[in-house]
Amino acid sequence: MANKMTSMPDFKTYRTSVKIGNWNEEQHLEEHVRNKYLRKRENGELTAQRVDFLKNNILTPVKLSVTNDGALHFGDVVMLVNVSEVGECYALGINAYIDNMIKVPSPGIKGPCGVSAGRSIQPSARTAFTITSVDGTPEGATLHYEQSFALKTANGFTGGLYLTSDARTFRKNALRSRLQEVNLDANESFLSWWKMVHFDPQERLEHEGLPVPANVNVVLLHCKTHQALAVMEHLILGTTYGNEFEVTAHTFLDGHKAEKSNNHWILCTADPAGEGLLLLNRLKLEGNCISLPGESPDGPTEYITCSVCNYREHR
Repeated sequence: MANKMTSMPDFKTYRTSVKIGNWNEEQHLEEHVRNKYLRKRENGELTAQRVDFLKNNILTPVKLSVTNDGALHFGDVVMLVNVSEVGECYALGINAYIDNMIKVPSPGIKGPCGVSAGRSIQPSARTAFTITSVDGTPEGATLHYEQSFALKTANGFTGGLYLTSDARTFRKNALRSRLQEVNLDANESFLSWWKMVHFDPQERLEHEGLPVPANVNVVLLHCKTHQALAVMEHLILGTTYGNEFEVTAHTFLDGHKAEKSNNHWILCTADPAGEGLLLLNRLKLEGNCISLPGESPDGPTEYITCSVCNYREHR
């Protein structure tokens, strides 16, 4: 018996306008996705919008305090900068993501929140910290070596969070190094107490109880664990603000039992003459900063840039 082969028609059996399959469900799903997108865009809830909102608020320029007597005081707004052995500058900053933001009762950052160290040392709400008393010392009083204090972010968008640390455990440690974790928390407690000691161990006893000078190297020790604040130059964190470095609480000692450079921090203040940071002026004297003409005819006529710390200041 001859096989009868069914021949395929040489024309389409349906037009493109014919609705097939679960067309109704797919149409409703597309409308739902589109309406959800439009609703989020209207409320500023898209990821790109939230990132822009975070950066616009947390990178707002901040004026640091001016010290007329050369010492640090309670209530001073400072920036913590580490200068490495090769001359690179790293500023301690809030490592906040969009998941750290809140809207109620007002837009801001909630704790706990991470910290990191970046190469840009622009004074902003992200990098500014207030020296806060923990023992009842009045605001404006001079800070002394070995005296306990807290470092607090500015109130408002950055939430007034305290730089906090605790002994590392199997479940709680730094992300990359697995050393003692440092973060920001809303509650002030013994875990947020720090003290400063002279960076040279041989002169540490002589300086105990003396006022702490601003804009010089010091070592920040955590009061509970007695570990020093440190920047990990070889451990990179991918943040909303670019590639930065992990910050931990761990004392790194050299062969002379002295803290290494990644434990040295400078609490920067502003120049009394209104010429930016005192740290920048020091780098200028060392030949690291140069003046360049403005890039736009409508903008500043001159700006200063530093090859070490990436600082940029308009004139």
